[in-house]
Amino acid sequence: MSSSPDNGAHETVDRLFERRVEPVNQILANAENVARACHAVARRFHEGGKLVVFGNGGASTDAQHVAVEFVHPVIVGKRALPAVSLTSDVATVTGVATGSAEGLDEVFAHQIRHLADPGDIALGISTDGNCANVLRGLRESGDLGLLTVGLVGGDGGAMADSGTDHVLTARATDPRVVKEVHVTMYHILWELVHVFLEQPGALTSEVTV
Repeated sequence: MSSSPDNGAHETVDRLFERRVEPVNQILANAENVARACHAVARRFHEGGKLVVFGNGGASTDAQHVAVEFVHPVIVGKRALPAVSLTSDVATVTGVATGSAEGLDEVFAHQIRHLADPGDIALGISTDGNCANVLRGLRESGDLGLLTVGLVGGDGGAMADSGTDHVLTARATDPRVVKEVHVTMYHILWELVHVFLEQPGALTSEVTV
């Protein structure tokens, strides 16, 4: 007996939701790594650092989203924290991209060299972990002494082996799902950072989960 059109639609809907379940479960399975990253970020904020965020395409808007979440918390009473997105200044991005011999690959590293301080946090976002300018930005950040954090998808790409301090991976091959999981990840980041900052005693030792 052939399947009815309704059955086909139900199966499609089921698959649509199923492929979003495992990546979220992976966040739970790697809760310790996520918590350690959040703890490290909170320590840098506690010591006076700021967050510097960057990414390309859709990730550039994620970078702006992350920055505004920290600078202007949507939850009343939560502490505002210094953060800047390197994708927000179109004049600087396009100026560096067209005025540098290395072009687009240099847009984040150049800004980091001139805007960041050693006590800051660099957060690079890439759906596949292979964006050359995000990798270069994180490498420059590490060389300058910043704490480096990467949000990636799939198997982590080149970022997984880049020496980035903390790499948080959305284990999905569909870039749409990766982006959805990234939103969850950086909301967790925001929330746990505030949890640690509200308990300053927790910032003097390593986090345990």
